Amino acid sequence: MIDKKKLKANIKETIDTIVFVVIAVILIRFFVAELRWIPSGSMKPTLVEGDRIVVEKLTKFPNLIKTHSFENTPKRGDIMIFYPPFVRLKTTPWAVFSRLTGFFCKDVAYIKRVVGLPGEKLEIKQLENGAYKVYINDKPLEEEYIMSEYDFHKCKSDMYCGPLIIPEGQYFMMGDNRGNSMDSRFWGTLPKERFIGRAVFLFWPLTHIKGLQS
Repeated sequence: MIDKKKLKANIKETIDTIVFVVIAVILIRFFVAELRWIPSGSMKPTLVEGDRIVVEKLTKFPNLIKTHSFENTPKRGDIMIFYPPFVRLKTTPWAVFSRLTGFFCKDVAYIKRVVGLPGEKLEIKQLENGAYKVYINDKPLEEEYIMSEYDFHKCKSDMYCGPLIIPEGQYFMMGDNRGNSMDSRFWGTLPKERFIGRAVFLFWPLTHIKGLQS
């Protein structure tokens, strides 16, 4: 004979456990970190298609509830996850919930490196040898992490190659694979409110394990 009281208690315990796990996952993803995978080759050779990374969010905690944006501003060289400025983010309760927790989220997110900071003068120049170089405040930027100085999207009149002054509260983002990256050269500077988190660790595949902090 089925003990209805015991069955009811077991069901309640199972439901409580599921609810607890779901809430814990949401809180961890919202406040601490989340896992992401790399869908394209725009960050080669640093990250390749299929890599799995840890994205930390702790640095945005002081300002998280109010704006969900970074309080500690990103540094040059940081690899950031963000929503590009041309992506319209829905503000319905479900859209906000899915975006903050990652559950059934369909919003397009990019991963690029911080190259230019607010208030800086930025310009991309092609040198006599055919290589492209980023200049910050009229000084060449050393970038050992990029794929190639020669494999570059050629700057055109409708691109953001400068010289330009990066507005306050905005950043110039570029992929490490400069010849295969849709970045700030095409859509302009990125408002800091669009940042999701900072990529800090590559954990899969095991042969690629490494830290990603600049």
